[in-house]
Amino acid sequence: MKNFLIFCLFLLFSFRGFSQQSVFFYVSSSGKDSNPGTIEKPFATLDKAKKAVRAVLKQQQPDSIIVFLRGGNYNFKKTIDFDSVDSGTEGHPVVYSAYPNEEVHIKGSVSVPLNKATKITDPKILSRLLPGVSDQIFQINLRALGINDYGELKPKGFSRPYEPSAMEIFCNDLPMKLSRWPNDSAISIGKVIDAGSVPRDGDFSNRGAKFNFTTDRPKRWGLAKDIWISGFFKYGYADDAVKIAELDTLKKIITTVQPHLYGFEGGKIFQSWFAFNLLEEIDQPGEYYIDRRNGILYLFPPAGELKNIELSLLNSPLVTLRNASRIKIRNIIFENSRGIGLYIESGHSNKIENCVFRNLGLVGVLFGKGIRPFQNMQHAGTGQLASGTIGSLYNHLYENTVANRDAGTDHLITGCQVYNTGSGGIILGGGDRIRLQKGNNRIENCTIHDFNRIDRSYKGGINIDGVGNVIRNNEIYNCPGSAILLHGNDHLIEKNIIHDAVTDGDDMGALYYGRDPSESGNKLINNFFHHIGNNHGTIMAVYHDDGACGMEVTGNIFYKAGSRTVMIGGGNDNVYRNNIFIDCPLAFHIDNRLQHWAENLIQKEGLFKKRLTAVNYQQPPYATAYPFLKNYFSDDPGLPKRNFIENNVVVNAKQLHNGKPQWSHIGNNYFTCDKSIFVNYDHMDFSLRSNAEVFKILPGFKQIPFNKIGPHK
Repeated sequence: MKNFLIFCLFLLFSFRGFSQQSVFFYVSSSGKDSNPGTIEKPFATLDKAKKAVRAVLKQQQPDSIIVFLRGGNYNFKKTIDFDSVDSGTEGHPVVYSAYPNEEVHIKGSVSVPLNKATKITDPKILSRLLPGVSDQIFQINLRALGINDYGELKPKGFSRPYEPSAMEIFCNDLPMKLSRWPNDSAISIGKVIDAGSVPRDGDFSNRGAKFNFTTDRPKRWGLAKDIWISGFFKYGYADDAVKIAELDTLKKIITTVQPHLYGFEGGKIFQSWFAFNLLEEIDQPGEYYIDRRNGILYLFPPAGELKNIELSLLNSPLVTLRNASRIKIRNIIFENSRGIGLYIESGHSNKIENCVFRNLGLVGVLFGKGIRPFQNMQHAGTGQLASGTIGSLYNHLYENTVANRDAGTDHLITGCQVYNTGSGGIILGGGDRIRLQKGNNRIENCTIHDFNRIDRSYKGGINIDGVGNVIRNNEIYNCPGSAILLHGNDHLIEKNIIHDAVTDGDDMGALYYGRDPSESGNKLINNFFHHIGNNHGTIMAVYHDDGACGMEVTGNIFYKAGSRTVMIGGGNDNVYRNNIFIDCPLAFHIDNRLQHWAENLIQKEGLFKKRLTAVNYQQPPYATAYPFLKNYFSDDPGLPKRNFIENNVVVNAKQLHNGKPQWSHIGNNYFTCDKSIFVNYDHMDFSLRSNAEVFKILPGFKQIPFNKIGPHK
């Protein structure tokens, strides 16, 4: 019977691309590294399996090498690194996979026995808790469990470096929330007494802000020693989190330790704050607070049965592929860590398939090097490239737009889920901007959502940079800020569903790029944007900010997609054809900001001159690939031009555009209030009926393949 089952298993994997000449190893959490790694006597660790694979690769080249991880939990205390020695070859991959029909968890956490959660008896602690909940909150003595690394709460937000989170708590496979008040809203910033230093204007004196608050709630916080506030302190696209230096409950004044990049301001609806990291404000299931001085965790358990408690410990990536090629990772859950799930640097043709990246402090996957975190808060600067870290990457890219991050080529992330991450979903790089060489790294058929637990703005579901990378057939949703943030050239973004994005803040886009005319050649094809924005901000589905140029936008559907669905902020050569706009108040906002308040960008020694010179814009390959760039500064650069808006369908919209005729070419577009042109408007099936009037009025209009948009089952 045993031999028959093994034979069936071989047959099964032969049909899935594995032949009987494949070499198999097995790993089990109940195995031993002294074992031979067979199914009967598996290894205990992935590290041991990696060494066994290396030994095989030195001696032979089997059709493939497959390492099966048996179901269970694998808690990593350090990163597992794969490099060129661990690589497969063309047609002969090295595969790391969960055993069929078994669930494998790779974790950067430690499990806490449930019996270590005890009732609170200290009357001093009980007196600080809210009435009515003290008997529902438990304490865990971390120090008694030998856990002393609680991490450090640090400022988090716009222009601040990506850094691993402090220790987080996960129960029943879900992240708990650091205690906060208010729970689901924010308090308006009162009178600003001192805006604090403004690093964006060159003031690096590091002076915190001082402002009035208008609530009596802080009177309860008199014994708290480590209070933080988070919010939009000036602009609606720049969230921040800073520590309170002084809380004056008599004069109702908050003084912060750190400044905000732009300084503090009050008066606008989004200029607000909430407080967090307060024992006094644990009042909901899932909230917690860590007393770092005494090593005590206070937890209000989630509703229902408490099945497990885990504490994140690992700061570095769970797994790295550095200079490795043709490695496949399948059906594995990466979770409960303070940093990155998977890091890929250099190499080529690695494939990550049907994996889950969740409950992480930073991102699920990082392609390419980051930058060591800047010590001082600054909007832009030049840093040091570093493996396995994100750090001040985007501050560096703002100053060094052609930086090559060594992300490798032809890597594929497919069929994966990324959710409940702290600071974005996936950072996708690859390619050489100087030579316009494509990276061809791809994110396909993935679901990415709820990726801003800690950082809320400019940490996209996918941040893409470099040249010639692909975002295809994904669904990205549930984010307070942008779903996709774009840098670079010739990227293809197609057949994605993007919804419930930019649910907070102001002046943001679900897809955003800008301030660099050389970032051209990008294509946005056959995507579906719906339910973008909020009720208080200027929000766009696609935001061509501050002179952004050269994007082709074709075959997309926009439904209830922002207060201004598309914003072309002074740029050129953006082409919109064969798109459908539904229930969008203003389809296009077009302006000439480069002739007014943003004219400094095009001045003789301005930012655009620097960025175009960096790519040698008057010579090939740029002058050949994007001919309009060659004469950028002699072609009235402040005037938006050659923005084509034609052959689009506009349903139930108040206005197509608000620009002047010379700013764009407005061709023939079809306007209607007739929703019956769609197969099923009420159920958001926006396929056009074959007999729709659209095809008569716009004979060149092509049916958008609506049923092929989004992830495949």
